[in-house]
Amino acid sequence: MRIIGGTLRGRKLVSLSGRSIRPTSDRVREALFNILGSNPVGATVLDLFAGTGALGIEALSRGARQAVFIDKASATIQVLRKNIALCGFETRSRIIQWDIVKNLSCLRPYRQAFDLVFLDPPYHQNMVQPALLHLMREKTLAADARIVVEQAAKGDDLPVVPELTCDDQRRYGETLLTFWTVAAEIIAS
Repeated sequence: MRIIGGTLRGRKLVSLSGRSIRPTSDRVREALFNILGSNPVGATVLDLFAGTGALGIEALSRGARQAVFIDKASATIQVLRKNIALCGFETRSRIIQWDIVKNLSCLRPYRQAFDLVFLDPPYHQNMVQPALLHLMREKTLAADARIVVEQAAKGDDLPVVPELTCDDQRRYGETLLTFWTVAAEIIAS
C-alpha cells in the first residue's frame, strides 16, 4: 500500500497483518481522488473508520490542511499513528479512538467544519447509515462539504439520509463509491 499522488507520491504505508481491516486498494483510491480533483487542497478532512489512514493521508499528501482520523480498534490506532509519523503529518493530524456506530460526539470539542469526509466501514455490517446519521447530527460539515462512502457493491444497504444528495456513484469490482453533498436547503437552515 502506497500514497498515489501529491507530495508523498510513492511513499509506502504500514498495514495490519491478517484480515482485521481492508485498506482501500490503490486502484480505487486513485479513481476516488481523480473524481475529487482539487477538492482536497486546503480542506479539513475527516477520515471515519480510518484503518491505516490511507484515505486521509492521501488527502494530506494532495494538499489538505489537516485531517482527523477516527477508528475504534487499538491495533488499528497504533498502525495509524505509525503511518502519520512515517509521513511527517503529526502536526496536521488528530487521531481519535472511538466507536463511530455509537455516535460521533467525540467531534464536539473540535468544532471544526469538515470539507471532505471519508467513510469506509467494514463491509457487510451495515454501518454506513448510522455513521452518516451521527455525522449529520453533529453539524460539523462545511457548506460545500463532500462525503465519500466506500462500501461493498453487493450485500450492503445503500444509506438513506434526507439531508444528503447523491452526486455520483461508481463501482470498482467489489467496491462501490458514493459521493454525497449536503442538500442546499439543509445548509440554508
